[in-house]
Amino acid sequence: QVQLVESGGGLVQHGGSLRLSCAVSGFTLEDYYAIGWYRQVPGKERGEVACISLSEATTSYADSVKGRFAISEDNAKNTIYLQMNNLKPEDTAVYYCGARYGSSRCASPHYWGQGTQVTVSS
Repeated sequence: QVQLVESGGGLVQHGGSLRLSCAVSGFTLEDYYAIGWYRQVPGKERGEVACISLSEATTSYADSVKGRFAISEDNAKNTIYLQMNNLKPEDTAVYYCGARYGSSRCASPHYWGQGTQVTVSS
């Protein structure tokens, strides 16, 4: 059974940093998955922020976070991280991790975590 559990959200000031974690169970980071971080604010669709292809070891980012966010993996801990630096109030959202089996792209994940709230004060 695949489970994704996010943690690390919280309240931070404009310009601050947070690191989100996505603990994965039910598969290992050596399997053929793409794992992404997504965010959603009330009234808007959930959007992809960052993606890592476990098979190709490649990453991609939304334009709005390039140069500020970094996605990474820790195989020993079976965990995906999202390091968020220079946070802005517009980064405020619920952040989710999602996993798609058998793909190098993060579109339409098969599995979702429960989400973690990130709030950036101005």
